[in-house]
Amino acid sequence: MSSKVCVSEAIRAEVKGFSPYTAGRSIDEVKEAYGLESIIKLASNENPLGTSPRVQDAIKLHAASTFRYGQVGTPHLIEAIAHHFHIPEDTIVTGNGSDEVIDMLIRVKATPGKNNIVAFDPCFSMYQVLSCLNGVDFRQAPLNKDFTFDWDSLLKLVDDQTSIVFITTPDNPSGYAPNVEEILSLHSKLPADCLLVVDEAYMDFAEDLDSYSMLPRFTQYENVCVLRTFSKCFGLAGLRLGFGAMHPSLAEYLRRIRAPFNVNVLAEQAGIAALNDTPFIEETLRVTREGRTYLTQELEALDFKVYPSLANFIMVEAPKDGSYLNEELLKRGLIIRPLVKGYNLPKHLRISIGTAYENQVLISALKEILNAE
Repeated sequence: MSSKVCVSEAIRAEVKGFSPYTAGRSIDEVKEAYGLESIIKLASNENPLGTSPRVQDAIKLHAASTFRYGQVGTPHLIEAIAHHFHIPEDTIVTGNGSDEVIDMLIRVKATPGKNNIVAFDPCFSMYQVLSCLNGVDFRQAPLNKDFTFDWDSLLKLVDDQTSIVFITTPDNPSGYAPNVEEILSLHSKLPADCLLVVDEAYMDFAEDLDSYSMLPRFTQYENVCVLRTFSKCFGLAGLRLGFGAMHPSLAEYLRRIRAPFNVNVLAEQAGIAALNDTPFIEETLRVTREGRTYLTQELEALDFKVYPSLANFIMVEAPKDGSYLNEELLKRGLIIRPLVKGYNLPKHLRISIGTAYENQVLISALKEILNAE
Protein backbone atom coordinates (compact mmCIF):
# COMPACT_ATOMS: atom_id res chain seq x y z
CA MET A 1 0.00 0.00 0.00
CA SER A 2 1.52 3.28 -1.06
CA SER A 3 1.17 6.50 0.85
CA LYS A 4 2.08 10.09 0.28
CA VAL A 5 2.99 12.64 2.91
CA CYS A 6 0.93 15.80 2.59
CA VAL A 7 3.38 18.68 2.36
CA SER A 8 2.59 22.07 0.88
CA GLU A 9 4.35 23.15 -2.29
CA ALA A 10 5.84 26.11 -0.45
CA ILE A 11 7.42 23.85 2.16
CA ARG A 12 8.63 21.44 -0.53
CA ALA A 13 10.40 24.30 -2.25
CA GLU A 14 11.99 25.57 0.97
CA VAL A 15 13.36 22.23 2.20
CA LYS A 16 14.43 20.81 -1.18
CA GLY A 17 17.97 22.08 -0.83
CA PHE A 18 18.40 21.05 2.80
CA SER A 19 19.92 17.88 4.20
CA PRO A 20 19.45 16.70 7.79
CA TYR A 21 22.07 18.04 10.17
CA THR A 22 24.90 15.58 10.58
CA ALA A 23 27.36 15.96 13.43
CA GLY A 24 30.95 14.79 13.34
CA ARG A 25 31.81 11.20 14.13
CA SER A 26 30.83 10.19 17.63
CA ILE A 27 33.14 8.69 20.22
CA ASP A 28 31.49 5.27 19.85
CA GLU A 29 31.76 5.38 16.05
CA VAL A 30 35.49 6.13 16.19
CA LYS A 31 36.07 3.45 18.81
CA GLU A 32 34.37 0.84 16.62
CA ALA A 33 35.95 1.97 13.35
CA TYR A 34 39.52 1.93 14.65
CA GLY A 35 39.33 -0.68 17.40
CA LEU A 36 40.16 1.83 20.13
CA GLU A 37 39.32 1.73 23.82
CA SER A 38 39.69 5.42 24.66
CA ILE A 39 38.98 8.58 22.71
CA ILE A 40 39.78 12.26 23.16
CA LYS A 41 37.15 14.44 21.52
CA LEU A 42 38.22 17.99 20.63
CA ALA A 43 35.66 18.60 17.90
CA SER A 44 32.41 20.06 19.26
CA ASN A 45 33.48 22.94 21.52
CA GLU A 46 32.09 21.26 24.62
CA ASN A 47 33.20 22.04 28.16
CA PRO A 48 36.59 20.36 28.77
CA LEU A 49 35.66 19.64 32.40
CA GLY A 50 32.37 17.94 31.63
CA THR A 51 29.27 18.58 33.74
CA SER A 52 29.36 20.54 36.98
CA PRO A 53 28.93 18.37 40.12
CA ARG A 54 26.22 20.78 41.29
CA VAL A 55 24.37 20.28 38.03
CA GLN A 56 24.58 16.50 38.41
CA ASP A 57 23.20 16.77 41.94
CA ALA A 58 20.37 19.04 40.76
CA ILE A 59 19.39 16.60 38.01
CA LYS A 60 19.32 13.71 40.48
CA LEU A 61 17.31 15.75 42.99
CA HIS A 62 14.63 16.70 40.47
CA ALA A 63 14.59 13.49 38.39
CA ALA A 64 11.61 12.06 40.28
CA SER A 65 9.48 15.12 39.49
CA THR A 66 9.84 14.93 35.71
CA PHE A 67 6.29 13.56 35.40
CA ARG A 68 5.11 17.09 36.30
CA TYR A 69 4.92 20.03 33.92
CA GLY A 70 7.30 22.84 34.72
CA GLN A 71 6.24 26.39 35.50
CA VAL A 72 5.43 28.31 32.32
CA GLY A 73 8.10 30.85 31.45
CA THR A 74 10.85 29.37 33.68
CA PRO A 75 10.65 32.28 36.17
CA HIS A 76 13.24 30.85 38.58
CA LEU A 77 15.74 30.33 35.79
CA ILE A 78 15.11 33.84 34.49
CA GLU A 79 15.70 35.21 37.98
CA ALA A 80 19.01 33.32 38.16
CA ILE A 81 20.08 34.55 34.70
CA ALA A 82 19.20 38.14 35.61
CA HIS A 83 21.22 37.93 38.82
CA HIS A 84 24.26 36.27 37.23
CA PHE A 85 24.50 38.58 34.20
CA HIS A 86 23.14 41.74 35.88
CA ILE A 87 20.36 42.31 33.36
CA PRO A 88 16.62 43.00 33.85
CA GLU A 89 14.32 39.99 34.13
CA ASP A 90 11.77 41.40 31.67
CA THR A 91 14.40 41.39 28.91
CA ILE A 92 15.09 37.63 29.09
CA VAL A 93 13.51 34.93 26.93
CA THR A 94 14.66 31.36 27.52
CA GLY A 95 14.60 28.67 24.88
CA ASN A 96 15.30 25.06 24.02
CA GLY A 97 18.79 26.09 23.01
CA SER A 98 19.45 29.49 21.48
CA ASP A 99 18.21 27.93 18.21
CA GLU A 100 14.64 28.25 19.43
CA VAL A 101 15.14 31.90 20.35
CA ILE A 102 16.52 32.54 16.83
CA ASP A 103 13.43 30.91 15.34
CA MET A 104 11.11 33.01 17.48
CA LEU A 105 12.94 36.21 16.57
CA ILE A 106 12.56 35.46 12.86
CA ARG A 107 8.86 34.64 13.25
CA VAL A 108 8.19 37.88 15.11
CA LYS A 109 10.41 40.25 13.10
CA ALA A 110 10.35 39.00 9.50
CA THR A 111 7.46 38.78 7.04
CA PRO A 112 7.79 35.92 4.52
CA GLY A 113 8.12 37.09 0.96
CA LYS A 114 8.80 40.66 2.04
CA ASN A 115 11.69 40.95 4.47
CA ASN A 116 15.26 39.71 4.27
CA ILE A 117 17.88 38.65 6.80
CA VAL A 118 21.62 39.38 6.51
CA ALA A 119 24.66 37.58 7.95
CA PHE A 120 28.26 36.79 7.11
CA ASP A 121 29.47 33.78 5.15
CA PRO A 122 30.30 31.43 6.79
CA CYS A 123 27.98 31.74 9.76
CA PHE A 124 26.03 29.59 12.21
CA SER A 125 23.98 27.32 9.95
CA MET A 126 20.73 27.82 11.84
CA TYR A 127 20.48 31.45 10.75
CA GLN A 128 20.04 30.28 7.17
CA VAL A 129 18.03 27.16 7.92
CA LEU A 130 15.45 28.96 10.04
CA SER A 131 15.28 31.96 7.72
CA CYS A 132 14.52 29.74 4.75
CA LEU A 133 12.07 27.53 6.61
CA ASN A 134 10.21 30.69 7.61
CA GLY A 135 10.14 31.83 3.99
CA VAL A 136 12.48 34.78 4.50
CA ASP A 137 15.19 35.75 2.01
CA PHE A 138 18.65 35.11 3.48
CA ARG A 139 21.67 37.10 2.29
CA GLN A 140 25.35 36.61 3.12
CA ALA A 141 28.44 38.78 2.83
CA PRO A 142 31.88 37.14 2.65
CA LEU A 143 34.32 37.51 5.49
CA ASN A 144 37.72 39.05 4.89
CA LYS A 145 40.44 36.59 3.91
CA ASP A 146 41.77 36.63 7.47
CA PHE A 147 38.25 35.82 8.79
CA THR A 148 37.72 39.29 10.25
CA PHE A 149 34.42 41.06 9.51
CA ASP A 150 33.94 43.05 6.32
CA TRP A 151 31.37 45.54 7.61
CA ASP A 152 31.11 47.40 4.31
CA SER A 153 30.19 44.24 2.41
CA LEU A 154 27.62 43.37 5.05
CA LEU A 155 26.01 46.79 4.91
CA LYS A 156 25.77 46.66 1.11
CA LEU A 157 23.27 43.82 1.52
CA VAL A 158 21.09 45.74 3.97
CA ASP A 159 18.09 47.63 2.63
CA ASP A 160 14.75 48.98 3.87
CA GLN A 161 13.33 45.44 4.01
CA THR A 162 16.13 43.97 6.14
CA SER A 163 14.48 42.83 9.36
CA ILE A 164 17.43 41.16 11.11
CA VAL A 165 21.22 41.25 10.90
CA PHE A 166 23.03 38.38 12.62
CA ILE A 167 26.65 38.51 13.77
CA THR A 168 28.45 35.90 15.86
CA THR A 169 31.17 36.99 18.25
CA PRO A 170 33.49 35.27 18.94
CA ASP A 171 32.88 33.84 15.51
CA ASN A 172 32.83 30.18 14.54
CA PRO A 173 35.03 28.61 13.20
CA SER A 174 37.74 31.27 13.59
CA GLY A 175 37.24 32.52 17.16
CA TYR A 176 37.53 36.13 15.95
CA ALA A 177 35.74 38.83 17.94
CA PRO A 178 35.42 42.47 16.88
CA ASN A 179 35.74 45.28 19.40
CA VAL A 180 32.36 46.43 20.70
CA GLU A 181 32.90 49.87 19.16
CA GLU A 182 32.81 48.23 15.73
CA ILE A 183 29.49 46.58 16.55
CA LEU A 184 28.05 49.88 17.73
CA SER A 185 29.24 51.51 14.52
CA LEU A 186 27.42 48.82 12.52
CA HIS A 187 24.31 49.35 14.61
CA SER A 188 24.31 53.08 13.93
CA LYS A 189 24.16 52.41 10.16
CA LEU A 190 21.24 49.97 10.21
CA PRO A 191 17.62 50.98 9.54
CA ALA A 192 15.77 51.94 12.71
CA ASP A 193 13.43 48.94 12.54
CA CYS A 194 16.18 46.41 11.76
CA LEU A 195 17.09 44.15 14.68
CA LEU A 196 20.79 43.54 15.30
CA VAL A 197 21.20 40.08 16.83
CA VAL A 198 24.60 39.53 18.45
CA ASP A 199 25.19 35.84 19.08
CA GLU A 200 27.62 35.55 21.99
CA ALA A 201 27.62 31.77 22.45
CA TYR A 202 31.39 31.79 23.11
CA MET A 203 31.74 35.18 24.78
CA ASP A 204 32.35 33.74 28.26
CA PHE A 205 35.83 32.67 27.15
CA ALA A 206 36.97 36.17 26.14
CA GLU A 207 39.32 37.72 28.68
CA ASP A 208 38.14 41.33 28.34
CA LEU A 209 34.35 41.25 28.26
CA ASP A 210 34.05 45.03 28.53
CA SER A 211 35.81 45.39 25.19
CA TYR A 212 33.86 42.71 23.32
CA SER A 213 30.45 41.94 24.82
CA MET A 214 27.20 43.71 23.96
CA LEU A 215 25.36 42.10 26.87
CA PRO A 216 26.09 44.96 29.32
CA ARG A 217 24.96 47.49 26.67
CA PHE A 218 21.87 46.08 24.94
CA THR A 219 19.43 47.85 27.27
CA GLN A 220 20.50 51.16 25.73
CA TYR A 221 19.01 50.18 22.36
CA GLU A 222 15.52 49.09 21.33
CA ASN A 223 16.74 47.07 18.34
CA VAL A 224 19.58 44.99 19.78
CA CYS A 225 19.28 41.38 20.96
CA VAL A 226 22.09 39.36 22.54
CA LEU A 227 22.03 35.56 22.47
CA ARG A 228 23.74 33.35 25.03
CA THR A 229 23.92 29.58 25.49
CA PHE A 230 24.44 27.12 28.34
CA SER A 231 26.08 24.59 25.99
CA LYS A 232 29.66 25.83 26.23
CA CYS A 233 31.02 27.40 29.42
CA PHE A 234 28.21 25.96 31.56
CA GLY A 235 28.58 22.43 30.20
CA LEU A 236 24.93 21.72 29.31
CA ALA A 237 25.15 20.96 25.57
CA GLY A 238 23.08 17.79 25.94
CA LEU A 239 20.23 19.53 27.76
CA ARG A 240 19.62 22.29 25.16
CA LEU A 241 19.28 25.60 26.96
CA GLY A 242 19.84 29.20 25.85
CA PHE A 243 18.39 32.66 26.16
CA GLY A 244 18.02 35.95 24.38
CA ALA A 245 18.30 39.36 26.04
CA MET A 246 16.33 42.09 24.26
CA HIS A 247 14.04 45.10 24.69
CA PRO A 248 11.10 44.19 26.98
CA SER A 249 8.52 44.89 24.26
CA LEU A 250 10.19 42.45 21.86
CA ALA A 251 10.62 39.91 24.66
CA GLU A 252 6.88 40.10 25.33
CA TYR A 253 6.09 39.24 21.71
CA LEU A 254 8.36 36.19 21.88
CA ARG A 255 6.63 35.04 25.07
CA ARG A 256 3.29 35.17 23.28
CA ILE A 257 4.33 32.82 20.49
CA ARG A 258 6.58 30.32 22.24
CA ALA A 259 5.41 26.88 23.29
CA PRO A 260 4.25 26.90 26.93
CA PHE A 261 6.78 24.37 28.23
CA ASN A 262 9.64 24.96 25.81
CA VAL A 263 12.38 24.46 28.44
CA ASN A 264 12.19 21.10 30.19
CA VAL A 265 12.28 20.91 33.98
CA LEU A 266 15.70 19.26 34.21
CA ALA A 267 17.26 21.83 31.87
CA GLU A 268 15.81 24.62 33.99
CA GLN A 269 17.15 23.19 37.26
CA ALA A 270 20.50 22.40 35.65
CA GLY A 271 20.75 25.96 34.36
CA ILE A 272 20.12 27.41 37.81
CA ALA A 273 22.69 25.07 39.36
CA ALA A 274 25.26 25.87 36.68
CA LEU A 275 24.92 29.61 37.22
CA ASN A 276 25.46 29.14 40.95
CA ASP A 277 28.57 26.95 40.63
CA THR A 278 31.16 29.73 40.59
CA PRO A 279 34.18 27.45 41.24
CA PHE A 280 33.28 25.29 38.23
CA ILE A 281 32.85 28.33 35.99
CA GLU A 282 36.16 29.81 37.13
CA GLU A 283 38.01 26.53 36.62
CA THR A 284 36.47 26.11 33.17
CA LEU A 285 37.69 29.56 32.15
CA ARG A 286 41.16 28.96 33.59
CA VAL A 287 41.61 25.59 31.87
CA THR A 288 40.28 26.93 28.58
CA ARG A 289 42.33 30.11 28.50
CA GLU A 290 45.55 28.37 29.54
CA GLY A 291 44.91 25.59 27.04
CA ARG A 292 44.26 28.10 24.28
CA THR A 293 47.64 29.73 24.93
CA TYR A 294 49.43 26.38 25.13
CA LEU A 295 47.96 25.03 21.90
CA THR A 296 48.65 28.28 20.08
CA GLN A 297 52.32 28.22 21.03
CA GLU A 298 52.83 24.51 20.33
CA LEU A 299 50.99 24.50 17.00
CA GLU A 300 52.85 27.57 15.76
CA ALA A 301 56.09 25.74 16.60
CA LEU A 302 54.86 22.94 14.29
CA ASP A 303 54.36 25.42 11.41
CA PHE A 304 50.59 25.65 11.77
CA LYS A 305 49.05 29.05 11.14
CA VAL A 306 46.94 29.75 14.22
CA TYR A 307 44.17 32.33 13.97
CA PRO A 308 43.69 34.53 17.06
CA SER A 309 40.74 33.23 19.08
CA LEU A 310 38.70 34.41 22.06
CA ALA A 311 36.58 31.24 22.07
CA ASN A 312 37.06 27.77 23.54
CA PHE A 313 38.49 26.56 20.23
CA ILE A 314 41.15 27.62 17.76
CA MET A 315 41.24 27.45 13.99
CA VAL A 316 44.49 26.52 12.28
CA GLU A 317 45.79 26.21 8.76
CA ALA A 318 47.83 23.04 8.67
CA PRO A 319 51.21 22.74 6.93
CA LYS A 320 49.64 19.95 4.82
CA ASP A 321 46.24 18.53 3.88
CA GLY A 322 43.82 18.77 6.77
CA SER A 323 41.90 15.61 5.83
CA TYR A 324 45.08 13.57 6.03
CA LEU A 325 45.93 14.93 9.46
CA ASN A 326 42.38 14.38 10.63
CA GLU A 327 42.44 10.74 9.52
CA GLU A 328 45.79 10.11 11.19
CA LEU A 329 44.52 11.65 14.41
CA LEU A 330 41.39 9.48 14.30
CA LYS A 331 43.61 6.39 14.11
CA ARG A 332 45.21 7.58 17.33
CA GLY A 333 41.89 8.23 19.07
CA LEU A 334 41.73 12.00 18.64
CA ILE A 335 38.64 13.67 17.13
CA ILE A 336 38.97 17.23 15.83
CA ARG A 337 36.94 19.16 13.22
CA PRO A 338 38.21 19.34 9.63
CA LEU A 339 36.77 22.30 7.74
CA VAL A 340 36.75 21.02 4.18
CA LYS A 341 33.04 20.12 4.35
CA GLY A 342 30.73 23.08 4.84
CA TYR A 343 33.56 25.61 4.72
CA ASN A 344 35.61 24.43 1.71
CA LEU A 345 38.85 24.90 3.63
CA PRO A 346 40.91 21.76 2.90
CA LYS A 347 43.93 22.74 5.03
CA HIS A 348 42.00 24.24 7.94
CA LEU A 349 41.09 22.50 11.18
CA ARG A 350 39.11 23.59 14.21
CA ILE A 351 40.33 22.28 17.54
CA SER A 352 38.35 22.54 20.77
CA ILE A 353 40.39 23.31 23.87
CA GLY A 354 40.67 20.26 26.08
CA THR A 355 42.20 19.57 29.47
CA ALA A 356 45.95 20.03 29.85
CA TYR A 357 46.44 16.29 29.40
CA GLU A 358 44.24 16.14 26.27
CA ASN A 359 46.03 19.10 24.71
CA GLN A 360 49.41 17.49 25.35
CA VAL A 361 48.28 14.21 23.79
CA LEU A 362 47.13 16.09 20.69
CA ILE A 363 50.45 17.87 20.29
CA SER A 364 52.42 14.65 20.79
CA ALA A 365 50.28 12.92 18.15
CA LEU A 366 50.78 15.75 15.65
CA LYS A 367 54.53 15.67 16.21
CA GLU A 368 54.53 11.94 15.58
CA ILE A 369 52.49 12.30 12.38
CA LEU A 370 54.53 15.17 10.96
CA ASN A 371 57.89 13.63 11.87
CA ALA A 372 56.99 10.29 10.30
CA GLU A 373 57.36 11.66 6.77
